[in-house]
Amino acid sequence: VSLTFPLPHLNDSNESNKQDPHVGQEDENTDRGNWSSKREYMLSMIGYAVGLGNVWRFPYLAYKHGGGAFLIPYTIMLAVAGLPLFFMESSFGQFCSQGPINVWKAVPILQGVGITMMLVSTFLAIYYNVIIAYSIYYLFASFQYPLPWSVKDCNSTGLLDCFFSKETEMYTTVQMFSVTVALQRSSSMNETGPVVWHLALCLLLAWILVGAALFKGIKSSGKVVYFTATFPYVVLFILLIRGVTLEGAKDGIEFYIGSKSNLTKLTDSEVCQELNTTVWKDAATQIFFSLSIAWGGLMALSSYNKFYNNCYQDSIIVCVTNCGTSVFAGFAIFSILGHMAHVYQRPVSEVANAERDKMSPICVLGFGLAFIAYPDALSKLPISPLWSILFFVMLVTLGLDSQFAGIEVISTCLQDAYPKLLKSKRGIVTTAVCIVLFLLGLPCVTRAGIYWVNLIDTFCAGWILLVAGLLEVLGLSVLYGGNRFIKDIEMMIGSKSTLFWLWWRACWFFITPVILSLYLMIMFFCFFYQIILVWSLYTFTSPTYGSVAYPDWGISLGWCLTAFSLIWIPIFAVWKVYKASGGPCVLMYLYIYAYVAVCVVK
Repeated sequence: VSLTFPLPHLNDSNESNKQDPHVGQEDENTDRGNWSSKREYMLSMIGYAVGLGNVWRFPYLAYKHGGGAFLIPYTIMLAVAGLPLFFMESSFGQFCSQGPINVWKAVPILQGVGITMMLVSTFLAIYYNVIIAYSIYYLFASFQYPLPWSVKDCNSTGLLDCFFSKETEMYTTVQMFSVTVALQRSSSMNETGPVVWHLALCLLLAWILVGAALFKGIKSSGKVVYFTATFPYVVLFILLIRGVTLEGAKDGIEFYIGSKSNLTKLTDSEVCQELNTTVWKDAATQIFFSLSIAWGGLMALSSYNKFYNNCYQDSIIVCVTNCGTSVFAGFAIFSILGHMAHVYQRPVSEVANAERDKMSPICVLGFGLAFIAYPDALSKLPISPLWSILFFVMLVTLGLDSQFAGIEVISTCLQDAYPKLLKSKRGIVTTAVCIVLFLLGLPCVTRAGIYWVNLIDTFCAGWILLVAGLLEVLGLSVLYGGNRFIKDIEMMIGSKSTLFWLWWRACWFFITPVILSLYLMIMFFCFFYQIILVWSLYTFTSPTYGSVAYPDWGISLGWCLTAFSLIWIPIFAVWKVYKASGGPCVLMYLYIYAYVAVCVVK
């Protein structure tokens, strides 16, 4: 029985005879089109990989896990999980010239993995654009002097409504501006309240920007990334130069990567009791989140490459650039934190302590450095509106790059699934997707919106990606055949020596699946350990937003989102087995697959 097929057969150019108006005359792939230039592809990939998480999530995790000590597990996870999966995904998409669903025609039993990737990209696109909307609102608010969150005199502005009484806590003014003015946050998820219209309008503007950039697919987005992918580096460089010239910046950088780094964090073994703060877990999750592995975007973008493009070289460049940007952003962030520590006469380790920031609207997501510490620090600099405008323009452009690829995943999957109907209607498809996702995102801009954002982030941006990544590497290395896949790659990039493939074989056949399997086994063990044992029912901690507990229906909804994303994997597996020919041979094939998978896990 054959449940796998050669990859070259996936590009069915005869499915539709109608020419796509967005395909250029010089495109190699006359059915789907190609990137106008290699430069546009590389900028798009870098823009997709380098996102908001590089600026606030990575520095936040480094801060949380002992500064420079976090670079050790981060680099290890990059080598054993990030690079191998990034190279695998980009090669897979380029060879097949199909999106993240159709590529799995090579391993039909795992086609549900592609559905999971598309759904995860959809859920993340909903809340990711809400974060961009927050940045747009703060950008507009920055065109004021003084900055509205820096005002401490209640009589000088009507924005703060005299909620600031005395400066007893760091960032109190910024926090209260965010809670009371920007988000108008309710006390719990049960109190939805009305739509916060200034955020809804910012969300609409964000979707208009995304829709306009993607109206002609990669032909239009490839031009936009010349600005959106490069401007953040200009701003980061300017902020770094300004940061290191501030008094106290040296202490912040010392904490980040110097002698004050806490190496004892690497031995943190309280996995079950405090799983969310385990340094190795956060390093693995950050690599997946930062490189956008298992989201489907890497396959979607690389599917528009020319066949003989050197995807290996591209993968190395993008991964190194992405991780280098995270480290570089850390210097800019920690130089400012060092200055804040000097201003408030406190240790750097206390400047943005999450326990102190429970009033922060977004510190729970690790965004407090971007919406609390940085705005507060920038408000104390000369010409503060200028620095604030630059910073939030940078956040908007960082977010838009990643959002482009997320929407491209959905559009590409739809067009690959219905080529006769949708291939020539790319603009209509993109517009329809943006409208639907805008409407689905409206609950995230109500007064309880930040709780929805945190809920989606908690249940859709974590271990689902690890499950999809594990099945991806097992599907290609075990079911399709790792050696077979390597020969396919050599058809694109040329023959390589055995020594060249030694590391990639080791990762794809053993190291990467074992690392991901062990991590998932620990997570499942801890979860069931806390739920099944009677005594632990009293100690089981549900997800919270700061000090605000989620209602039972909210937690149930979160698990439903997780289940809805993953359920398609077994559904499609059963369906493909049922439709396959061969009868009992299919069951024997599945038995062998399960046996090999268990051996790999062990």
